[in-house]
Amino acid sequence: MRIFITGGTGFVGSFLSRYLVQRGHHVIAAGTRPHFAFDSGNRFAYVSADTTVPGVWQERVSEVDAVINLAGQNIFRYWTDSAKRRIYESRILTTRNVVMGMGKKQPPILLNASAIGYYGDRADVHLNESSPAGDDFLADVSVNWEKEALRANALGARVALLRFSVILGKDGGALAKMVPAFKYFAGGPMGSGRQWFSWMHIQDLARAVEMILENENMHGPINFCAPHPERNHTFAKSLGKALGRPAFIRIPAFVLKSIMGELGGVMLGSQRCVPQKLQQHGFEFRYPGIKKALRNLLNE
Repeated sequence: MRIFITGGTGFVGSFLSRYLVQRGHHVIAAGTRPHFAFDSGNRFAYVSADTTVPGVWQERVSEVDAVINLAGQNIFRYWTDSAKRRIYESRILTTRNVVMGMGKKQPPILLNASAIGYYGDRADVHLNESSPAGDDFLADVSVNWEKEALRANALGARVALLRFSVILGKDGGALAKMVPAFKYFAGGPMGSGRQWFSWMHIQDLARAVEMILENENMHGPINFCAPHPERNHTFAKSLGKALGRPAFIRIPAFVLKSIMGELGGVMLGSQRCVPQKLQQHGFEFRYPGIKKALRNLLNE
């Protein structure tokens, strides 16, 4: 299969590019770096482009069998008004441009990233793909992001909305930000620690993406999370144990909010998500529980 990946040099995009090439697919990745390459024979090509702006890169969209749209500014920064605008526009404009680039004859499959931020802070409620949207900033971003992607339905494209939880991998992402604190004996739960933490191992993410590409019955919103979310204090304890470190330095809610502002409040939110659609279609997780996932990522 010929696959175009926006955000192809990011944490998830670079892993997915390598995985799909290893599985025999041909990948074209787009990103903002001047150059990006890895040992791939002739099955990988790179396009340097700002995908928030229409351009020649859109011609590649109509040439492929599938598009995986991952592009978007990192949310882990202090949310000034300008930062929030960049977070929003980087996702909405790229998605709009991707859909505009699709050919009218046999449009590609569109796998469009979204986030479980769609649901907002929902305490102990079990959240599946039919749960309603929240009402905060990230929920608003996710709702509008998905609306832009679903415009491709009018062209006859199959659209899957990948609602990412926290993705755990070895070479970046959330885990890379958390591990240093634990290694220096400063790790622990955030706030009360009772909020739910939904997560997914990056290898399961890649396998799920390939499954959706190959299964024409999979479309609409799909939660990308492991079947066993953890409370924040349990996750912190598991991470500390995997690193051989304690996990008793609790970060008070007011400290997190004073440092991170609005983002701090979001980080204290609770989302107890379940991967209902993946399981209904028979997806088997290699890392369904956090202990096995962390052992693989940190100790093997």
